[in-house]
Amino acid sequence: MRVLIVEPSPELGKIWKAHLERAGCDVLTAETQAHAITVLQTHDVAVIVLDLVLEDGSAFAVADFASYRQPEAHVVFVTNTTFFSDGSIFQHVPNARAFVQRETPPNDLTEMVRHYGRPG
Repeated sequence: MRVLIVEPSPELGKIWKAHLERAGCDVLTAETQAHAITVLQTHDVAVIVLDLVLEDGSAFAVADFASYRQPEAHVVFVTNTTFFSDGSIFQHVPNARAFVQRETPPNDLTEMVRHYGRPG
């Protein structure tokens, strides 16, 4: 299963990547909206781990592009904010499957990704 991590913090992205790779995932990373779009144009992914607050670009633009370009890709949003804590993100982003805090243990995040990345 191929996973795209879109995370502006390289350190956190490396931690998540290492856990996912140990679980057998092929992991690509991006730190910006532009880089994530480029990856989505050139690689098929099953799951996108997407930080809600990107320093360069919009997480919604990435999720929207993915829903058009790769409608089977599921998005697991991570955040360190209280925006959308009411669950309304699922009304705004049709390919959203989970919404968790950045402090979620990497093993738990890995299991979520594996769950949503399973074939149909």
